[in-house]
Amino acid sequence: MFENNLKTASWREPKFVLMLVGLLLLAGVVVISILRDRIVNPTMQQVTVNGQGRVAYTPNLAIVTLGMQIDKAKTAEDALNQLNSKMESITKAVKALGVTDSDIQTQNYYLNPQYDYVDNVSTVNGYNANQQLVVKISAYDQDPARLNKVIAAASKAGANQVAGLSFDSSNINDLKQQARIAAIKDAKDKSVALAAAAGVELKDIFSWWENVIQPSPYNTAYPYSYDQGGKGGAAVSPQIGSGSHEVIVEVGVSYNLK
Repeated sequence: MFENNLKTASWREPKFVLMLVGLLLLAGVVVISILRDRIVNPTMQQVTVNGQGRVAYTPNLAIVTLGMQIDKAKTAEDALNQLNSKMESITKAVKALGVTDSDIQTQNYYLNPQYDYVDNVSTVNGYNANQQLVVKISAYDQDPARLNKVIAAASKAGANQVAGLSFDSSNINDLKQQARIAAIKDAKDKSVALAAAAGVELKDIFSWWENVIQPSPYNTAYPYSYDQGGKGGAAVSPQIGSGSHEVIVEVGVSYNLK
């Protein structure tokens, strides 16, 4: 009887009570985790179908980057004076073809010393200066030859760089929306045939993603420079065409299965 009383008393000690409470709490955490996984992460009964939408368009905007490079001017002041004089002539020539101030933007402007290295000793041998203008040509679809005229006029006025060229549409957001809707319709049409082939039934759409493939977020560049010793290029009119353009959007439409 003494041993039984001793065993009974031992369970009443604080350390045994704490152990028992700990075991109960651990069991509770395990049960809650199991229930949470079953409620929050049910078995996946979903499928995603991809679609693509294409909308062709004719660009009505042309964007060209024109530049002027001055090399080996004797002084920094001389380099900037030459650059400013040339850019003033270039801007005047471009405006004469109907380009407004709001469609001319300076993109790059710098002045750097040029060094010569002789016997591991560097000395300043002149100053280089550069400025680039981004020129937007509107109504390009009505007068494509205007782009060629702008480049030729800028060259004659002193521009010796064409650093980039791209084409765009003033209603590009509307075109993207049309392509987006066409892509979703394409995905929905495909889903009917795919579900029938797989022997499943589709329920509701619970999400979708999209990816704009074209137009690219990067401009199409056509680097070109005239080697005229900083004096500008010849008055030769380039022949540039915009070609065909498309807005392409891909979507993935995710369905719940019945």
